[in-house]
Order: sequence, then C-alpha cells, then structure tokens
Amino acid sequence: MNLSNLKPAVGSTKNNKRIGRGTGSGRGGTSTRGHKGAGSRSGHKTKIGFEGGQMPLQRRVPKVGFKPINRVEYVGVNLDVLQGLAEKFNLSSIDFATLQQHGLASKNDLVKILGRGEVKSKIEVKAHAFSATAQKAIEAVGGSIEKL
Repeated sequence: MNLSNLKPAVGSTKNNKRIGRGTGSGRGGTSTRGHKGAGSRSGHKTKIGFEGGQMPLQRRVPKVGFKPINRVEYVGVNLDVLQGLAEKFNLSSIDFATLQQHGLASKNDLVKILGRGEVKSKIEVKAHAFSATAQKAIEAVGGSIEKL
C-alpha cells in the first residue's frame, strides 16, 4: 500500500459536481433539466401518478367490489372463547360489559356469538346477534341467550 492507490471507502463520498455553475463545471447550460417545457422551470411539480396526459393507471384499472352503506359489522366471538372465559373467571353469565372488560369488544362494537368450539357449562349469554349453531350449542347444555 502506498499513497498512489489510496481510495475512500465505498459509499463514503458523494458526487459533488455542482449543478448550474457555468459551462466549465460540466453541468452548466440547462443544468440537467433539458430544453424548455414545465420540467425546466422552477417550482415545477407533478402530481403522484401523472403520466404526461395519458390516462393514469389508477383511472384505467377497473374498480372492484361494492360496500353497502347500511352494512352492519359485528365482532365475532366464538363459543370456545366464551367457555374459556367462563372457566377462567368462574362466570355463569356473559354479557357485553364482560366482553368489553376482557378486551374482546370495544364500546361501539356489535357482538355476534359464533359456533366454533363447544360449551360445556350452563352459561347465560347476552349479545347483539347469534349464529344458529351457537344458539343450538348454548341451549343444548341448558344455557340461555338474550339479544341486546
């Protein structure tokens, strides 16, 4: 190694060629902006997705899907989750406040009880909606349901 073959580490230096500082700088004249047009002027910005007047991609691609205005969305809670709550906290009735307290629903949610899993103990459940399988499973073990 000697002084003739010393180089800075890769990525440690930048290209410091200054733009628009005369023809002698190698980037004078049009200052890499080309000739005429909006792109050569100061303050020029294009919108995201602008394709030079061609119909932009986000407008060419067909829009898919439909979401009805009056759709009602529920937070689903399965039977196995209810059974787990009942066993862990020794509960005989589970209502919306209980589900809120244990982080299964927030205050503006609507809760629907779904039929995955099984209920082993007699539970009184209060929720906004029930699936048919969940209702049968709860009533099969002697429990009761109440729609809010």
